[in-house]
Amino acid sequence: MHKILILLAASAALLSANAFAVDRGELLASSCMSCHGPGGKSKGAIPSLAGLEKGYFVTSMQNFKSGARPASVMHRHAKGYTDAEYALMGEYFSKLK
Repeated sequence: MHKILILLAASAALLSANAFAVDRGELLASSCMSCHGPGGKSKGAIPSLAGLEKGYFVTSMQNFKSGARPASVMHRHAKGYTDAEYALMGEYFSKLK
């Protein structure tokens, strides 16, 4: 019985850690919505983020951060995040349609 309880506790910890990663990506991505539209779907001149390929999103953010990709404000926003956070946001946006 003791082994079953340990197994259940370990399983719950793994599941909650995985759920946190998804929730963290959504939480980080929520700061993008004020310019890129609800759900990452822009209705104006600013590009939509919904459905972007994760790798493209990550590379774009890295390029904004380094200055390799010119931008009016994105270079300032990009400096506030790590590569790991870009990956979480990219994963989130890639799943939106």
